[in-house]
Amino acid sequence: MHYFASDIHLGAGSASEARATEQRFVAWLDRVAEDAETVVLAGDIFDFWFEYREVVPKGFVRTLGKIAELTDRGIRVLFFTGNHDMWVGDYLEHECGVEVYTAPAVVILGGKRIFVAHGDNMNIDGQWVLQAMNGMFRSKALRWLFSWFVHPDWALRFGHWWSGHSRKQHALHDALTESLTEPLIDYARTYAQTHVVDDFLFGHMHYARDYREEGLHVLSLGAWDCHPTYAVLDGAGNLTLKKLDL
Repeated sequence: MHYFASDIHLGAGSASEARATEQRFVAWLDRVAEDAETVVLAGDIFDFWFEYREVVPKGFVRTLGKIAELTDRGIRVLFFTGNHDMWVGDYLEHECGVEVYTAPAVVILGGKRIFVAHGDNMNIDGQWVLQAMNGMFRSKALRWLFSWFVHPDWALRFGHWWSGHSRKQHALHDALTESLTEPLIDYARTYAQTHVVDDFLFGHMHYARDYREEGLHVLSLGAWDCHPTYAVLDGAGNLTLKKLDL
């Protein structure tokens, strides 16, 4: 079995809310580990993550320990960076055994070709503000300057402030429901015209949706604070959306 989750946003909210979210996520990892071959984390697992060369954010010991336990047992864990945790280094790979992807990719699982991406930079042509922010935050030069000239304490304060602002913007659009996922479906429809893909899987929009049309299957994962879901690719090659029930 192959499992998928995104938009956990570990560390978000009050201390008690953050702890409850982490406990829920670790319990889910425990449960899927019973038959998992692969666990795919499709971005924004952390509400904010920034690695210095010798410094990583405080906290998340239960999550990191559980992920290391899974990889030690031979379960593959694939981590696709999202807009909240794009500034990863080599810590997760070296300490936890995670396979880190910093760009969308087609992964072959159970004989199926699955396109996985967080979804934050999909189909944004013409949206110059998003394009500028996307380029800025993915700039290696900016990351280098940030790491050398901003103290970790201030960096994390800024990061958590910015992450909170981003989540509030999502909340403002909750009433739009399925329309949030339309740009991702359009992207998948165009991509599928020139590439062989069995399924598309995205996060980011915080709205869970299983969209199907002839020759196209797009699955969007919900955020665990409002639409807690995950996905399963079973032995028959069926990728389905599941509601979190812990």
